[in-house]
Amino acid sequence: MFRRVLGRSGLEVSVVGFGGIIVKDETTENAAKYVEEAINRGVNYFDVAPSYGNAEDMLGPALEPFRKDVVLSCKTDALEKDECWRDIETSLKKLKTNYFDLYQFHSIVSKEEVDKIFSAGGAMEAVLEAKEKNMINNIGFSAHTEEAAFELIKRFDFDTIMFPVNWASWLKEGFGNSVLDLAKKKNMGIIALKALAKRKWKKGEERNWSKPWYKPVENYEEAKLGLRFTLSKGVDTAVSPGHMELLRWACDAADEYEPLSKTEEDYLREKAKNLENDTVFPHPDA
Repeated sequence: MFRRVLGRSGLEVSVVGFGGIIVKDETTENAAKYVEEAINRGVNYFDVAPSYGNAEDMLGPALEPFRKDVVLSCKTDALEKDECWRDIETSLKKLKTNYFDLYQFHSIVSKEEVDKIFSAGGAMEAVLEAKEKNMINNIGFSAHTEEAAFELIKRFDFDTIMFPVNWASWLKEGFGNSVLDLAKKKNMGIIALKALAKRKWKKGEERNWSKPWYKPVENYEEAKLGLRFTLSKGVDTAVSPGHMELLRWACDAADEYEPLSKTEEDYLREKAKNLENDTVFPHPDA
């Protein structure tokens, strides 16, 4: 699998990332098997968070033999310093490492949350202290709204941004374009969320994928187009949804990658207009 440089961090990352939710509620044996399979496919970017159930507990032992060869990213939902420090220390222990290549504020949606992070006694103080202690190498954030992303970029020179770059939300709602433009100008590494998302679940719809709060793409051809769209927008790595089968589709699509043509983007635009339900962003359910 080919790699791209994650912005100013200088890290070389696989264009498909391993979403830690994949190993949530899996057996120890399956977690180890999935991690090894991903690495054998060329995946070197691994993303996880404390809010992903027992994913850290499962990922830590599975990833330990490969730690020197991967880029490990973790996140925190904490807005206050003390809570953030607890997250950092607990995550390091569970993931069996003494540093994170990247640490991110997780799923920020409002200016009020940003204000708390940067206030006296806010979570940013813990992250900066941890970086001074070489527990964190790069600092980033994930945001689910454009408002939050712009506010965070204004407040601090973050190394990376994690943001939804999804064909349906982009082409139907115009969601994400301006955020990515600014991130590129700042030489931030760009990590995509929801590249393989299709739409929100309909009320009462049978959920054939148990972990995502959204309906993913339904077949490999949709996955291939979705990933190609995302990687054509200047994204450095796209994190997979929480099922191994979807990661396999993403890896296969990366191996066959070529930039999306205008004709193909027009096709996706029409497909987005005709979705049976709302796009996953800009109004997420989770």
